[in-house]
Amino acid sequence: MVKRKILAVDDEPSFTRMLKRNLERTGAYEVEEENLGTRCLSTARRFHPDLILLDIIMPDVEGHFLLSQFKTDQTTRSIPIVFLTATLTKEEMRKNKGALEGVPALAKPVDMRLLLSCIEKYLKK
Repeated sequence: MVKRKILAVDDEPSFTRMLKRNLERTGAYEVEEENLGTRCLSTARRFHPDLILLDIIMPDVEGHFLLSQFKTDQTTRSIPIVFLTATLTKEEMRKNKGALEGVPALAKPVDMRLLLSCIEKYLKK
């Protein structure tokens, strides 16, 4: 089985380590962690992820800015992106039908079953 590549972007290394550990434990994913927004685009270009999990609030670069960089870059524009954010509650996410400004989104703390389901949904598109 070919492992799908996931880029986990969050300023909290403990969070990206947890994502990496849990996703790789399934045997279906290879996960690269990036904790600096300023290095996200270069990491994505090098790693060639199949999907990006992107935090919105980071101290060096906002997730919305990174989203625009990914969507305008020739090598990353077709990669599905899912926001992982603590800025909205799970109830607010339900009201927004699981999207934030048209981008799929999950509220932190994220339930791993929900995250896996979301990843599979957007990898199939």
